[in-house]
Amino acid sequence: MFSCNTSTSGHSTFLLTGFPGLEASHHWVSIPINLICVVSILGNSIILLLIRRDPSLHEPMYVFLSMLAASDLGLCASTFPTMMWLFWLGARELPFDLCAAQMFFIHAFTYVESGVLLAMAFDRFAAIREPLHYATVLTHSAMARAGAAILVRAVLLNLPGPILLRRLLFPQISVLSHCYCLHCDLVGLACSDTQINSFVGLVSILLSLGLDSFLIVLSYALILRTVLGIASPGERLKALNTCVSHLSIVLIFYLPKLGLSVLHRVEKHSYPALAVLLANLHFLVPPFMNPIVYCLKSKQIRQGLLKRFQQKRVDVF
Repeated sequence: MFSCNTSTSGHSTFLLTGFPGLEASHHWVSIPINLICVVSILGNSIILLLIRRDPSLHEPMYVFLSMLAASDLGLCASTFPTMMWLFWLGARELPFDLCAAQMFFIHAFTYVESGVLLAMAFDRFAAIREPLHYATVLTHSAMARAGAAILVRAVLLNLPGPILLRRLLFPQISVLSHCYCLHCDLVGLACSDTQINSFVGLVSILLSLGLDSFLIVLSYALILRTVLGIASPGERLKALNTCVSHLSIVLIFYLPKLGLSVLHRVEKHSYPALAVLLANLHFLVPPFMNPIVYCLKSKQIRQGLLKRFQQKRVDVF
Protein backbone atom coordinates (compact mmCIF):
# COMPACT_ATOMS: atom_id res chain seq x y z
CA MET A 1 0.00 0.00 0.00
CA PHE A 2 1.48 3.34 -1.09
CA SER A 3 0.90 6.43 1.02
CA CYS A 4 -1.14 9.44 -0.05
CA ASN A 5 1.21 11.73 1.88
CA THR A 6 3.31 12.19 -1.27
CA SER A 7 0.44 12.57 -3.71
CA THR A 8 0.62 14.36 -7.05
CA SER A 9 -1.76 15.32 -9.85
CA GLY A 10 -1.01 14.06 -13.35
CA HIS A 11 2.54 12.85 -12.56
CA SER A 12 1.86 9.51 -10.89
CA THR A 13 3.21 6.14 -11.99
CA PHE A 14 0.84 3.19 -12.12
CA LEU A 15 1.94 -0.42 -11.73
CA LEU A 16 0.15 -3.07 -13.80
CA THR A 17 -0.94 -6.28 -12.07
CA GLY A 18 -0.87 -9.74 -13.63
CA PHE A 19 -2.11 -12.93 -11.97
CA PRO A 20 -1.48 -12.75 -8.19
CA GLY A 21 0.61 -15.68 -7.00
CA LEU A 22 1.57 -16.72 -10.53
CA GLU A 23 4.18 -14.05 -11.28
CA ALA A 24 6.90 -16.64 -11.91
CA SER A 25 4.71 -18.38 -14.50
CA HIS A 26 3.46 -15.31 -16.35
CA HIS A 27 5.10 -16.42 -19.61
CA TRP A 28 3.16 -19.70 -19.60
CA VAL A 29 -0.08 -18.26 -18.30
CA SER A 30 -0.03 -15.57 -20.95
CA ILE A 31 0.32 -17.97 -23.90
CA PRO A 32 -3.44 -18.70 -24.25
CA ILE A 33 -4.23 -15.00 -23.72
CA ASN A 34 -1.80 -14.01 -26.47
CA LEU A 35 -3.22 -16.68 -28.78
CA ILE A 36 -6.72 -15.32 -28.18
CA CYS A 37 -5.49 -11.82 -29.06
CA VAL A 38 -3.79 -12.99 -32.26
CA VAL A 39 -6.83 -15.02 -33.38
CA SER A 40 -9.11 -12.06 -32.55
CA ILE A 41 -7.05 -9.69 -34.68
CA LEU A 42 -6.84 -12.13 -37.61
CA GLY A 43 -10.51 -13.12 -37.43
CA ASN A 44 -11.88 -9.59 -37.31
CA SER A 45 -9.47 -8.39 -40.00
CA ILE A 46 -10.62 -11.20 -42.31
CA ILE A 47 -14.28 -10.33 -41.63
CA LEU A 48 -13.60 -6.65 -42.46
CA LEU A 49 -11.75 -7.43 -45.70
CA LEU A 50 -14.33 -10.00 -46.78
CA ILE A 51 -17.29 -7.67 -46.29
CA ARG A 52 -15.47 -4.80 -47.99
CA ARG A 53 -14.52 -6.78 -51.09
CA ASP A 54 -17.65 -8.92 -51.57
CA PRO A 55 -20.60 -6.91 -53.00
CA SER A 56 -23.07 -9.61 -51.93
CA LEU A 57 -22.21 -8.80 -48.30
CA HIS A 58 -23.05 -5.09 -48.57
CA GLU A 59 -26.31 -5.67 -46.73
CA PRO A 60 -27.25 -3.87 -43.48
CA MET A 61 -26.57 -6.88 -41.26
CA TYR A 62 -23.04 -7.32 -42.64
CA VAL A 63 -22.31 -3.59 -42.66
CA PHE A 64 -23.10 -3.55 -38.93
CA LEU A 65 -20.97 -6.69 -38.55
CA SER A 66 -18.05 -4.82 -40.13
CA MET A 67 -18.57 -2.01 -37.59
CA LEU A 68 -18.51 -4.63 -34.82
CA ALA A 69 -15.29 -6.12 -36.21
CA ALA A 70 -13.70 -2.66 -36.33
CA SER A 71 -14.62 -1.96 -32.70
CA ASP A 72 -13.23 -5.38 -31.72
CA LEU A 73 -9.93 -4.55 -33.40
CA GLY A 74 -9.86 -1.22 -31.55
CA LEU A 75 -10.47 -3.01 -28.24
CA CYS A 76 -7.65 -5.47 -28.96
CA ALA A 77 -5.30 -2.62 -29.87
CA SER A 78 -6.20 -0.86 -26.60
CA THR A 79 -5.58 -3.82 -24.27
CA PHE A 80 -3.01 -6.03 -26.02
CA PRO A 81 0.10 -3.78 -25.72
CA THR A 82 0.12 -3.51 -21.91
CA MET A 83 -0.58 -7.25 -21.62
CA MET A 84 2.48 -7.94 -23.77
CA TRP A 85 4.62 -5.49 -21.79
CA LEU A 86 3.63 -7.10 -18.50
CA PHE A 87 3.58 -10.81 -19.33
CA TRP A 88 6.52 -11.03 -21.72
CA LEU A 89 8.77 -8.10 -20.82
CA GLY A 90 7.90 -7.78 -17.13
CA ALA A 91 7.30 -4.03 -17.58
CA ARG A 92 4.79 -2.90 -14.97
CA GLU A 93 5.20 0.89 -14.91
CA LEU A 94 2.76 3.08 -16.81
CA PRO A 95 2.81 6.91 -16.65
CA PHE A 96 -0.39 8.81 -15.90
CA ASP A 97 -0.95 10.20 -19.41
CA LEU A 98 -0.55 6.82 -21.09
CA CYS A 99 -2.80 5.18 -18.50
CA ALA A 100 -5.51 7.83 -18.98
CA ALA A 101 -5.29 7.46 -22.77
CA GLN A 102 -5.62 3.68 -22.55
CA MET A 103 -8.59 4.06 -20.21
CA PHE A 104 -10.30 6.38 -22.70
CA PHE A 105 -9.86 4.05 -25.69
CA ILE A 106 -10.85 0.89 -23.80
CA HIS A 107 -14.12 2.42 -22.58
CA ALA A 108 -14.78 4.19 -25.90
CA PHE A 109 -14.46 1.01 -27.97
CA THR A 110 -16.57 -0.87 -25.41
CA TYR A 111 -19.32 1.72 -25.80
CA VAL A 112 -19.00 1.58 -29.60
CA GLU A 113 -19.43 -2.20 -29.51
CA SER A 114 -22.47 -1.88 -27.26
CA GLY A 115 -23.99 0.71 -29.62
CA VAL A 116 -23.37 -1.50 -32.66
CA LEU A 117 -25.05 -4.44 -30.91
CA LEU A 118 -28.08 -2.19 -30.33
CA ALA A 119 -28.09 -1.17 -34.01
CA MET A 120 -27.93 -4.85 -35.00
CA ALA A 121 -30.91 -5.57 -32.73
CA PHE A 122 -32.88 -2.84 -34.52
CA ASP A 123 -31.74 -4.34 -37.84
CA ARG A 124 -33.14 -7.75 -36.86
CA PHE A 125 -36.41 -6.16 -35.68
CA ALA A 126 -36.81 -4.21 -38.93
CA ALA A 127 -36.05 -7.32 -41.02
CA ILE A 128 -38.69 -9.37 -39.22
CA ARG A 129 -41.33 -6.68 -38.69
CA GLU A 130 -41.14 -4.94 -42.09
CA PRO A 131 -39.40 -7.31 -44.52
CA LEU A 132 -40.86 -5.58 -47.60
CA HIS A 133 -39.64 -2.13 -46.50
CA TYR A 134 -36.37 -3.36 -44.95
CA ALA A 135 -34.13 -2.02 -47.73
CA THR A 136 -35.81 1.40 -47.70
CA VAL A 137 -35.57 1.77 -43.90
CA LEU A 138 -31.93 0.72 -43.49
CA THR A 139 -30.26 2.54 -46.37
CA HIS A 140 -26.50 3.06 -46.56
CA SER A 141 -26.90 6.69 -45.52
CA ALA A 142 -29.00 5.66 -42.52
CA MET A 143 -26.35 3.12 -41.48
CA ALA A 144 -23.60 5.71 -41.90
CA ARG A 145 -25.50 8.14 -39.68
CA ALA A 146 -26.05 5.40 -37.09
CA GLY A 147 -22.34 4.54 -37.10
CA ALA A 148 -21.37 8.21 -36.74
CA ALA A 149 -23.84 8.68 -33.87
CA ILE A 150 -22.46 5.61 -32.06
CA LEU A 151 -18.89 6.88 -32.43
CA VAL A 152 -19.72 10.45 -31.34
CA ARG A 153 -21.63 9.17 -28.30
CA ALA A 154 -18.69 6.99 -27.24
CA VAL A 155 -16.26 9.91 -27.51
CA LEU A 156 -18.49 12.43 -25.72
CA LEU A 157 -19.32 10.06 -22.85
CA ASN A 158 -15.66 9.17 -22.26
CA LEU A 159 -14.01 12.54 -22.86
CA PRO A 160 -14.74 13.93 -19.35
CA GLY A 161 -13.10 10.92 -17.66
CA PRO A 162 -9.42 11.64 -18.43
CA ILE A 163 -9.95 15.39 -17.98
CA LEU A 164 -11.50 15.00 -14.52
CA LEU A 165 -8.79 12.54 -13.48
CA ARG A 166 -6.18 15.29 -13.77
CA ARG A 167 -7.76 17.18 -10.88
CA LEU A 168 -7.32 14.19 -8.54
CA LEU A 169 -4.32 13.50 -6.33
CA PHE A 170 -2.66 10.08 -6.60
CA PRO A 171 0.24 8.49 -4.72
CA GLN A 172 3.57 8.74 -6.52
CA ILE A 173 3.20 5.02 -7.25
CA SER A 174 -0.19 3.29 -7.45
CA VAL A 175 -0.91 -0.41 -8.02
CA LEU A 176 -3.67 -1.18 -10.52
CA SER A 177 -5.97 -4.20 -10.18
CA HIS A 178 -5.46 -5.36 -13.77
CA CYS A 179 -2.97 -5.29 -16.65
CA TYR A 180 -4.66 -2.23 -18.16
CA CYS A 181 -6.26 0.99 -16.92
CA LEU A 182 -9.97 1.29 -16.15
CA HIS A 183 -11.87 4.31 -14.87
CA CYS A 184 -13.26 2.70 -11.72
CA ASP A 185 -9.80 1.34 -10.85
CA LEU A 186 -8.11 4.74 -11.19
CA VAL A 187 -10.84 6.55 -9.25
CA GLY A 188 -10.48 4.01 -6.42
CA LEU A 189 -6.76 4.77 -6.13
CA ALA A 190 -7.17 8.54 -5.80
CA CYS A 191 -6.34 10.31 -2.55
CA SER A 192 -8.75 13.23 -3.05
CA ASP A 193 -12.53 13.60 -3.33
CA THR A 194 -13.85 11.46 -6.22
CA GLN A 195 -17.60 12.15 -6.01
CA ILE A 196 -17.70 14.05 -9.32
CA ASN A 197 -15.64 11.37 -11.08
CA SER A 198 -17.84 8.58 -9.73
CA PHE A 199 -21.00 10.43 -10.74
CA VAL A 200 -19.71 11.10 -14.27
CA GLY A 201 -18.64 7.46 -14.59
CA LEU A 202 -22.05 6.23 -13.44
CA VAL A 203 -23.89 8.53 -15.87
CA SER A 204 -21.59 7.39 -18.67
CA ILE A 205 -22.35 3.71 -18.01
CA LEU A 206 -26.10 4.29 -17.68
CA LEU A 207 -26.26 6.23 -20.96
CA SER A 208 -24.29 3.58 -22.82
CA LEU A 209 -24.25 -0.01 -21.55
CA GLY A 210 -27.33 0.47 -19.36
CA LEU A 211 -29.48 2.13 -22.02
CA ASP A 212 -28.26 -0.18 -24.78
CA SER A 213 -28.95 -3.37 -22.83
CA PHE A 214 -32.47 -2.15 -21.96
CA LEU A 215 -33.24 -1.29 -25.60
CA ILE A 216 -31.80 -4.62 -26.82
CA VAL A 217 -34.10 -6.50 -24.41
CA LEU A 218 -37.00 -4.33 -25.59
CA SER A 219 -36.13 -5.06 -29.23
CA TYR A 220 -36.16 -8.79 -28.61
CA ALA A 221 -39.46 -8.54 -26.77
CA LEU A 222 -40.93 -6.83 -29.85
CA ILE A 223 -39.27 -9.41 -32.12
CA LEU A 224 -40.77 -12.25 -30.08
CA ARG A 225 -44.18 -10.58 -30.18
CA THR A 226 -43.93 -10.23 -33.96
CA VAL A 227 -42.76 -13.81 -34.45
CA LEU A 228 -45.61 -15.21 -32.32
CA GLY A 229 -48.02 -13.39 -34.64
CA ILE A 230 -46.78 -15.44 -37.61
CA ALA A 231 -49.17 -18.29 -38.39
CA SER A 232 -46.73 -20.81 -39.86
CA PRO A 233 -44.46 -22.63 -37.35
CA GLY A 234 -41.83 -23.00 -40.07
CA GLU A 235 -41.80 -19.26 -40.72
CA ARG A 236 -41.54 -18.60 -36.98
CA LEU A 237 -38.49 -20.83 -36.71
CA LYS A 238 -36.93 -19.25 -39.79
CA ALA A 239 -37.43 -15.74 -38.39
CA LEU A 240 -35.97 -16.66 -34.99
CA ASN A 241 -33.01 -18.38 -36.64
CA THR A 242 -31.94 -15.05 -38.17
CA CYS A 243 -31.45 -13.70 -34.62
CA VAL A 244 -29.35 -16.55 -33.22
CA SER A 245 -25.96 -15.10 -34.20
CA HIS A 246 -26.76 -11.66 -32.84
CA LEU A 247 -28.27 -12.98 -29.63
CA SER A 248 -25.18 -15.16 -29.10
CA ILE A 249 -22.75 -12.23 -29.36
CA VAL A 250 -24.99 -10.09 -27.12
CA LEU A 251 -24.74 -12.77 -24.42
CA ILE A 252 -20.98 -13.13 -25.01
CA PHE A 253 -20.59 -9.35 -24.61
CA TYR A 254 -22.76 -8.81 -21.52
CA LEU A 255 -22.43 -12.04 -19.47
CA PRO A 256 -18.67 -11.67 -18.67
CA LYS A 257 -19.37 -8.10 -17.53
CA LEU A 258 -22.14 -9.36 -15.27
CA GLY A 259 -19.94 -12.14 -13.87
CA LEU A 260 -17.07 -9.73 -13.20
CA SER A 261 -19.41 -7.27 -11.51
CA VAL A 262 -20.80 -9.98 -9.20
CA LEU A 263 -17.29 -11.27 -8.37
CA HIS A 264 -16.05 -7.76 -7.53
CA ARG A 265 -18.89 -7.34 -5.05
CA VAL A 266 -18.82 -10.80 -3.49
CA GLU A 267 -15.50 -12.65 -3.57
CA LYS A 268 -12.93 -10.43 -5.29
CA HIS A 269 -10.43 -10.51 -2.40
CA SER A 270 -10.90 -14.24 -1.77
CA TYR A 271 -10.05 -15.19 -5.37
CA PRO A 272 -7.82 -12.41 -6.78
CA ALA A 273 -6.45 -14.56 -9.63
CA LEU A 274 -10.01 -15.46 -10.72
CA ALA A 275 -10.97 -11.79 -10.68
CA VAL A 276 -8.00 -10.92 -12.92
CA LEU A 277 -8.79 -13.84 -15.26
CA LEU A 278 -12.43 -12.76 -15.61
CA ALA A 279 -11.35 -9.15 -16.15
CA ASN A 280 -9.08 -10.24 -19.02
CA LEU A 281 -11.70 -12.55 -20.55
CA HIS A 282 -14.26 -9.76 -20.18
CA PHE A 283 -12.36 -7.81 -22.89
CA LEU A 284 -10.80 -10.69 -24.85
CA VAL A 285 -13.68 -13.14 -25.34
CA PRO A 286 -16.08 -10.94 -27.39
CA PRO A 287 -13.48 -10.01 -30.08
CA PHE A 288 -12.39 -13.67 -30.17
CA MET A 289 -15.86 -15.20 -30.41
CA ASN A 290 -17.69 -12.73 -32.68
CA PRO A 291 -15.97 -13.79 -35.94
CA ILE A 292 -16.31 -17.47 -34.98
CA VAL A 293 -20.05 -17.16 -34.27
CA TYR A 294 -20.78 -15.41 -37.56
CA CYS A 295 -18.57 -17.79 -39.56
CA LEU A 296 -20.43 -20.75 -38.08
CA LYS A 297 -23.95 -19.31 -38.40
CA SER A 298 -23.77 -17.20 -41.58
CA LYS A 299 -23.87 -19.16 -44.84
CA GLN A 300 -22.90 -16.05 -46.84
CA ILE A 301 -19.79 -15.45 -44.72
CA ARG A 302 -18.74 -19.11 -45.11
CA GLN A 303 -19.31 -19.00 -48.86
CA GLY A 304 -17.37 -15.75 -49.12
CA LEU A 305 -14.42 -17.24 -47.22
CA LEU A 306 -14.52 -20.41 -49.34
CA LYS A 307 -14.63 -18.37 -52.55
CA ARG A 308 -11.63 -16.27 -51.47
CA PHE A 309 -9.71 -19.38 -50.42
CA GLN A 310 -10.39 -21.12 -53.75
CA GLN A 311 -9.39 -17.96 -55.62
CA LYS A 312 -6.10 -17.84 -53.73
CA ARG A 313 -5.42 -21.49 -54.60
CA VAL A 314 -6.07 -20.83 -58.27
CA ASP A 315 -3.74 -17.80 -58.20
CA VAL A 316 -0.99 -19.88 -56.54
CA PHE A 317 -1.23 -22.74 -59.04
